[in-house]
Amino acid sequence: MPQSPFVMYDEEYQEITGVIEKLLRESNSKCVYLVDKDGQLISATGETKDIDATSLASLTAGNIAATGGLAKIIGEKEFSILFHEGERDNLHISVVGQRVILVVIFDKRSSLGLVRLRVKKASEELGNSIQKLMDRMTAGAQEENVLKEITDDDIERLFH
Repeated sequence: MPQSPFVMYDEEYQEITGVIEKLLRESNSKCVYLVDKDGQLISATGETKDIDATSLASLTAGNIAATGGLAKIIGEKEFSILFHEGERDNLHISVVGQRVILVVIFDKRSSLGLVRLRVKKASEELGNSIQKLMDRMTAGAQEENVLKEITDDDIERLFH
């Protein structure tokens, strides 16, 4: 089922950015990205200038989608955590709240154990922030639907 796009409010954006900045520091990682499952970058922090964030976001979403297909083949709902080990850098990718993807890039200054520990805590905080955002989006959509129910006849009656 397709998901509606995010409407990001400043309060939730600041909260989300604060969580990923804290994760960056506490995990001693190079950079952290938050991406929605459609491949749109939500937020990023750290050493991001040499990374094509648009490509990273879309490829990460594709990676999650592909591994989701693999999970279904073996009877799993999805693989919520992925790890890719490179010569210099490593990627820790996790799905948060079935809605967003947290990407942590780290090198030898950190360890997989530390990243996993800090991601677990950050995921809880991000999950709460994302839920707040979804609740706010739902409330906004309900208000919009109320406004859509006003007809031309209603407007005519207001002015006559």
